[in-house]
Amino acid sequence: MREHLGGPRVEVGDAVRERLAAICPVDDSDEARSGHGADWWPLAMRWAAGGEVPSLPAVVASPVDAAQVAAVLAVCSQARVPVTPAGGRSGVCGGSVPVFGGVSLDLCGLSGLVDVDDASLLVSVRAGTNGAVFEEALRTQHGLTTGHRPQSLAISTVGGWLACRSAGQYSTRYGKVEDMVVGLEVALAGGRLIRTGGRAPRSATGPDLGQLFVGSEGTLGVITAAKLRASPVPPAERRAAFGFASFEDGLDACRRIVRRGATPAVLRLYDLVETRRTFAVDDRAVLIVLDEAEPRLADAVAHLVVEECAGAERLDDALVDRWLAHRDDVSNLVALVASGIVGDTCEVAAGWSALPALYRAAVAALEAVPGTFVASAHQSHAYRDGACIYLTFGGRREGADEDDAYYVEAWDAVTAAVLRAGGTISHHHGVGVSRARFLREEMGGAYDTLVALKAALDPNGIMNPGKLGLPSPWGGPAWP
Repeated sequence: MREHLGGPRVEVGDAVRERLAAICPVDDSDEARSGHGADWWPLAMRWAAGGEVPSLPAVVASPVDAAQVAAVLAVCSQARVPVTPAGGRSGVCGGSVPVFGGVSLDLCGLSGLVDVDDASLLVSVRAGTNGAVFEEALRTQHGLTTGHRPQSLAISTVGGWLACRSAGQYSTRYGKVEDMVVGLEVALAGGRLIRTGGRAPRSATGPDLGQLFVGSEGTLGVITAAKLRASPVPPAERRAAFGFASFEDGLDACRRIVRRGATPAVLRLYDLVETRRTFAVDDRAVLIVLDEAEPRLADAVAHLVVEECAGAERLDDALVDRWLAHRDDVSNLVALVASGIVGDTCEVAAGWSALPALYRAAVAALEAVPGTFVASAHQSHAYRDGACIYLTFGGRREGADEDDAYYVEAWDAVTAAVLRAGGTISHHHGVGVSRARFLREEMGGAYDTLVALKAALDPNGIMNPGKLGLPSPWGGPAWP
C-alpha cells in the first residue's frame, strides 16, 4: 500500500524493536501495517479505492495488559518514537492514523470486564473491550447496561469511546460517555500508570483528572481501563412518531420536552430532505421517540412528549421500527465511495437558542460549495441545554485532486458557519486529523493551556502526534 499523507516518517530501528519485542508481540508485516494505516475516515476510504492508506506505522505493538502499555510508552519516549493508540479503528476523523509512522499501539488485547458492583451500579472494564461484547456481557450476566450504544457498537472499543467523548444513540436518557466515567487507569508517556477518581461518588478532593484524559484522543496518555456508571436493564419501552411542518418546529418541540424534565432515550428529528430519504415521508420533518425505563416513568415521559407535540401530526409508530432496523447500516457511505461521490457527516452542537439559525447557516454553507448536490441534517442527541445537529453532505468534481479539494472546502465552509453561529465543531466524533486545523479557533485562549498540558505530560511529544492540532516534534498538521 502507498501512503497518501506526506511529511516526516519515524522508523523503528532494530535496537528499539528488540526492546519492544521483549515487552509484547511486535509485527512489521505489510498486512499488519496496512491494517493500522487507516480508520473509517471517509476521505481515507476514497484513497483506499486507489490503493493508498493515509499513513503506515513502522510496527504494530500488541500489549495485553496495562503494565505492557506503560513499558512500551517508556521505551518509545526514550527513543523519541511516536506512538498512536488504536482500538477498533472505527473513528471517522483519522484519530488512529499514525501520521508520522512509529508504533501503532493495538489495545484490543486489553479486553474484558474486571469487576461489577451491582449495589453501587459500577462496572470496571479494560479499554480494549469490544463495545458489543461489553454490552452483551453486562446484559446477560449481570442484568445491567451502560446505555451507551453508538452506531459503531460492534466495531468500537470502550477506550475508543473515551478517547473521543463518544455519544450513544440513547444519550438523551443516559448521557454521553463522559457522563458515565467514574474513574480511569491511564498510562503516561514516561511509563507511569496512574488511577483517577473511582474512590467514592462526588468526591471534592481536587479537580477530576479523569476528565482531562477523556476526549484527549491519546495525546496526553493512554487509557487502559475505566470504571463506568451502569443502570439496570429497563423493563419497559415506549415508542412514538410525529410529523412537523418544519425542522424548526420540531426543534422547538424537542426543546420543550427536555425542558420539562422528560428524557426519552431517543429524541431524533429529521429535516425534510432526510425524512424523505429515511422514511419515505413527504412534506414533514419526522420526530421519532423511543424510551426505555420503569413502566411508570416511561408512561410519564410519553405523556409529556405527546403534550408538547400536540400541534404535530401523529404518525405510525412503525417509523421507529424502521429506524431501529437500519440504525447501524453504514452501507450508504460505502456506496457513496464506490460511486465516486465525496461525502461525509459533520456532527456539531449548540444551545437551543442558537440551533435553528445554526442549522440554516450550516446547510446553506454546504450548498454554496461548488460541487455540492445534497446537504441535509437531523437532530440526533438532545439535552436540557441544547442538542447535536448531525449534518450530511455529498458532492463531486472532476478529478481526484478536485475531489479532495471539494472535501476540504466543504469542511472549511460548514465549520466556519458553525463557529459563527456559536456552536461546537464536534459533538461525539472527536477531532483526529480532519478537524485538527480548527481546534485553536474553537478553544480560543484555552488552547495554550492544552498545549502546556501536553508539554508537561508528554515532553518528547510521542503521544499520538498530529492530532488535536497540537505542536509536534515532526512538524505541523499532517493534513490538508
